[in-house]
Amino acid sequence: MKSVALHNLGCKVNGYEMDVMQQRLRENGYEIVPFDGPADIYIVNTCTVTNIADRKSRQMLHRAKKQNPAAVVVAVGCYAQVDEAAACGDDAVDLVIGNNRKKDLIAILEDYFQGRESRDTVIDINHTDEYEEMTLTGTAGHTRAYIKIQDGCNQFCSYCVIPYARGRVRSRGQEDVLREVEGIVASGYREIVLTGIHISSYGMDRGEPGLLRLLDRLQAVEGLRRIRLGSLEPRIVTEEFVSQISGMPKVCPHFHLSLQSGCDTVLARMNRHYTSGEYFRTTELLRKYYPNPAITTDVIVGFPGETEEEFLATQQFVRRVNFYEMHIFKYSRRKGTPAASMEGQLTEAEKSRRSAILAQEEREMSRAYRTSRAGSETEVLFEEEKEIDGQRYWVGHTPHYIMAAKRAEGDTDLRNQIVRGTLDGFLKEDIMVLK
Repeated sequence: MKSVALHNLGCKVNGYEMDVMQQRLRENGYEIVPFDGPADIYIVNTCTVTNIADRKSRQMLHRAKKQNPAAVVVAVGCYAQVDEAAACGDDAVDLVIGNNRKKDLIAILEDYFQGRESRDTVIDINHTDEYEEMTLTGTAGHTRAYIKIQDGCNQFCSYCVIPYARGRVRSRGQEDVLREVEGIVASGYREIVLTGIHISSYGMDRGEPGLLRLLDRLQAVEGLRRIRLGSLEPRIVTEEFVSQISGMPKVCPHFHLSLQSGCDTVLARMNRHYTSGEYFRTTELLRKYYPNPAITTDVIVGFPGETEEEFLATQQFVRRVNFYEMHIFKYSRRKGTPAASMEGQLTEAEKSRRSAILAQEEREMSRAYRTSRAGSETEVLFEEEKEIDGQRYWVGHTPHYIMAAKRAEGDTDLRNQIVRGTLDGFLKEDIMVLK
């Protein structure tokens, strides 16, 4: 029996694919061992979203080879896809597998150990319409499962290399999604998160009903209690979309709408396909149909040419929207993207200053949103038991994705249980109490 150590870098889609690869390895007799110890095979699921991600991918590959020079080191995923020549030319790497070939991992490994050469382990991702079918039956968490419904992106934002790493939009068939969800729920999961590279495009490439129809069908899955949506593009959030999902009780009132900038001139340079005004109208629609929904976002600071006035416009805009949470990123120059050659590249010090300003805004908004939920009746799906300030608590999330805790009593096991109660103040800065 060969031992395999796995390490994942990057997004939730990578995480899902790593879970499936690990599942298939186990099913085929491989022993899964920790990455920081000895192994016969090391698999690094790489990321390439920034130059820093490329560097981290290379570092992990070299770390694996250093731990066991005799091991087979496998570079899988986005870095391997975008820079196949560099990955293949790296002395620390024995096998390179690109996107859309992760499903063939077992066969590629078997060919390698039999001395056979696997062909096309890195395909031309930009000229395929094949969705890479992978099915997950379970993960370690056993309360919330990520379900990949789509791959690829057609947006070509000026700062982003992902369309070249993941290819064009390719959607998974609804029947396949339903089968996977039914299997996941049958094994005990209560909540799913629909994920992909650009889930707002789901179904468009197949000429089939899109995300709304899929959500409607998932509503009918017996035993499924919650459906959470991954990142949405603002343009999908129309009156029709919001009015329909607001009638689907399993869809959580927690929406991640990608913003990136609150300034129209920066949005245009980013090649985003909306204005700040259009974005704001989507948040108004959500608040029209949902009482106090949780709205979260991503913001990039220090984009090339971003003036102080443009940054202040973003700062004022995020205050106006009043987000629950923001993920703030300092612009990272990515070789091969239009933004990398734009004039007006900002210093790291200036990007850090702007990031710190928005981080403070985020902390204040997040605290205010949680405070606004105090006294409300809700349900918490408990995920794990933790010790906090010397006391044992069960900790989980509300439908609005607020972390909440309930004092552990005796041997009562609340893992994967949904408990109704009232949010009653704070246990910690980011944890509320359920009573």
